[in-house]
Amino acid sequence: MPQPFANAVQEHPIMITLQDTISGDGFLAKVTMSGRTLMRQDDGKWWMYGVRPAAIAESGCTIDEAFLRFRQAHKEVLFDIAQDSKSFAEFRNEVERFFNESDADEQAWDNALQAIRHGNTAPPEPFSKLPRQSPEARPPRIEVERLDGQIKRYVASDNVTDTYSVPEVIAA
Repeated sequence: MPQPFANAVQEHPIMITLQDTISGDGFLAKVTMSGRTLMRQDDGKWWMYGVRPAAIAESGCTIDEAFLRFRQAHKEVLFDIAQDSKSFAEFRNEVERFFNESDADEQAWDNALQAIRHGNTAPPEPFSKLPRQSPEARPPRIEVERLDGQIKRYVASDNVTDTYSVPEVIAA
């Protein structure tokens, strides 16, 4: 059975999924992102640091508030990219570049995951109630799809709920 987190665990690896519909100059796009973040508590606040995408960090008094602020910052980045893009192709390329920028926190995310797995530890409060998923089954990815000007059948099953979850602990 997993043990409680040791006091030494300061960084919590989080997997996120976000989906947005973005209007650009002559196009409508759907952006679906499965990414990685690190959650740290500092100065009485929870900080969510982007790993993939890397260029975002937001804080809140709770992990939910930090996630909501991170989510809003991500959407604002997409709006800014759309504002600066002259075509869908340019938008898609810039979103993919933004998502794939590397960051030193990628190693920190992997280290935090390994610390959890090697310690066979369960997530502490407030993470214990979050869903658990396998990082191997949900690798980071970005999908940018053009929605306008195409003959496409839209179905409710295309919708993706914004989520965040912690990695599963795999018994050794």
